Amino acid sequence: MPKALIVIDIQNDYFPDGDWPLVGVEEAAANTARLIAAARSAGDLVVHIRHEFESAAAPFFRPGSKGAAIHASVAPIEGEHVVLKHQINSYLGTDLKSHLDGNGISEVVICGNMSHMCVDAATRASADFGYAVVLVHDACASRDLEFNGTRVPAAMAHAAFMSALSFAYAKALSTDEYLGQAAKAA
Repeated sequence: MPKALIVIDIQNDYFPDGDWPLVGVEEAAANTARLIAAARSAGDLVVHIRHEFESAAAPFFRPGSKGAAIHASVAPIEGEHVVLKHQINSYLGTDLKSHLDGNGISEVVICGNMSHMCVDAATRASADFGYAVVLVHDACASRDLEFNGTRVPAAMAHAAFMSALSFAYAKALSTDEYLGQAAKAA
């Protein structure tokens, strides 16, 4: 089954020195780097998603900023497609679907940031488009949230979204589980 690894928004602004730091982002990026290495070794398609807001007044991912650049730990290599998006959903207004379909992809493996926003949107859209979806949960990061006076710690936000997505949209695996299954299939 032709497979693609979709690496979503692992960008400088999400790291500790960035404008919108996430909880656990360094560990998630390290796991993503392992996934990228395995995908490259297997000859799987690797697609990088880079979010950039259209306004310089945005709180993070400002156009042309260092913060909007893909983090060096997961940087694309020559020949890997980079999708520039301006919306939460990686498919909306981009060539992601046509790139996947043009490469005969039937399964996507998703990792990246933020669990509760762009990862959620891409996972749901991927399933809706008919791709088999694997979500590598420990290669994703979130942040503390707040709703109506209730604080939601990042770990709880992440767990809630992974739980919901694994119910009907994706098979959720850890990096070790995914790499173990991939090694057995090779």
